[in-house]
Amino acid sequence: MDIPEAVLSVLIGLGLAAACGFRIFVPLFVASVAALAGHLELSEGFQWIGTWPALVAFGLATVLEIAAYYIPWLDNLLDSIATPAAVVAGILVAAACVTDMSPLLKWTLAVVAGGGAAGGVQALTVTTRGASTATTGGLGNAAVSTVEGVSAAAVSTLSVTVPILAIAVVLTAGSFLVARLFRRREPAEAPVP
Repeated sequence: MDIPEAVLSVLIGLGLAAACGFRIFVPLFVASVAALAGHLELSEGFQWIGTWPALVAFGLATVLEIAAYYIPWLDNLLDSIATPAAVVAGILVAAACVTDMSPLLKWTLAVVAGGGAAGGVQALTVTTRGASTATTGGLGNAAVSTVEGVSAAAVSTLSVTVPILAIAVVLTAGSFLVARLFRRREPAEAPVP
């Protein structure tokens, strides 16, 4: 096993898995394009992702998923379906990218790190969309959907081109959002009589 290549494949898989938390099919579509272009090596049993039928299917699914998130109230309904689907997609795309590793280690990494990354990002997007719905009555959800779609495309593209940067972006943005969502409010001082 070539250690640098194995680490690189893990980083690519984790970056794509995290992007599944933004949109399920965008990372799969990017992985399919990259595999067909010869820029992404897929592990044994996952070469089907780099085929033309898979590219067409992932492309159509990407367009439908992105469009559906612009339909008011359907976006919140999709979040309930997307959460488990994002975790599954994160596991699969991580396993597809991790090469030259024992199956036990590969699947452990895919389930724990890939599924965890996708689930963590998805939890943040669900929280953000819920806050947007509560504060704007759903009018701000289109902006949230746009940011999620662009983030999915950017993180996916970075994952296959500069995986270390993709992981850094995900960790930085995630830390910022978690801190912002869960920061404690300062208690109001009582007025002095």
